[in-house]
Amino acid sequence: MTKISLPMAFLALLTVVGSARAQTSDFYAQGLTMERAELVATLERLEGVAESSAYSGRLRESARRDSDRIRDRLANGDFKVGDRVTLRIEGEPDIPPTLPVEPGPRITLPVIGPISLAGVLRSELQDHLTRELGRFVQNPVVQAKGEIRLSIQGGVGAPGFYTVPADILVGEALMLAGGPGQGDLEEMRIERGEQILWEGDELQAVIADGRTLDQLNLQAGDQIMLPVEVAGAGLGIGWGDVLRWGLAIGTSVVFGSQIFF
Repeated sequence: MTKISLPMAFLALLTVVGSARAQTSDFYAQGLTMERAELVATLERLEGVAESSAYSGRLRESARRDSDRIRDRLANGDFKVGDRVTLRIEGEPDIPPTLPVEPGPRITLPVIGPISLAGVLRSELQDHLTRELGRFVQNPVVQAKGEIRLSIQGGVGAPGFYTVPADILVGEALMLAGGPGQGDLEEMRIERGEQILWEGDELQAVIADGRTLDQLNLQAGDQIMLPVEVAGAGLGIGWGDVLRWGLAIGTSVVFGSQIFF
C-alpha cells in the first residue's frame, strides 16, 4: 500500500470530507431517495454512456450494469422480503410503528389487512400508503419510510445483518456496525450474490460524493464487505486510513453521529 506523509493525509482527508459535505448538501435539496423522474433521467444518461464510443470500455460496461439495476427498480419497485417499513398514522395508535415486508411484496396492518408494495419506490412509499389507507381512514396523515436489510461483514466492529434507513450514507451504515477496523479500505466492496456492485475507485468516489444507500441502488440482501487487517502490516498512513477517517468524520459532520474505533 502506498504510504503518504501525515500532512498529505490530512490534506487529502479535508478534500474527501469537503466533497462529501458539498455533495450531500445537494442531495438533501433533491431528496435522499431517488424519485421516479430522477431514476428515469439517470437511466437515459447511463444508456447514452453505454452506447457511446467516446467512453472507455470499462466506463461503458459500468454504465450498462447501473442501467440494469435502475430498470429493475423502475419495473419492480424497491421493497424486498427482509426490508422494513417505519410507519406513523396520526390518530391511529394501534398501528405498529415498524412493519416487516412480506412476500408479495406487501405489509400487513391490523384490521386493515395487506397493502401491496409491488412496483413502489422508497421515495413513493409515503404517498402510496396515504392513498391506500385513504380507503379505510378519512384524510389520513401518514409518515412512512423504507429500511433495507444489509449484510455488513469483514473488518468492522460487529459484523452481521443490519436493517437501516435507505437514506443514510455508506459511512453511517458502517458506524452502525461498529465502524471500520484497520484493514485497507481501498479493498472495500459492495456485493449482490456473486456480483460486485461497487469497488475500487468507483466506490471511493461515491463515498466521497456523499451518496446514500438508495442512490447506490442497493436492496435487501446486498453485502458491504470490508477487508480484515493483515497481520504484520507496516505502520504509517495510507490511502485506506484517509478513507477511513473520511467515512467517520464525513458521517459525523452530516449526521452528528458518534464515531466508533
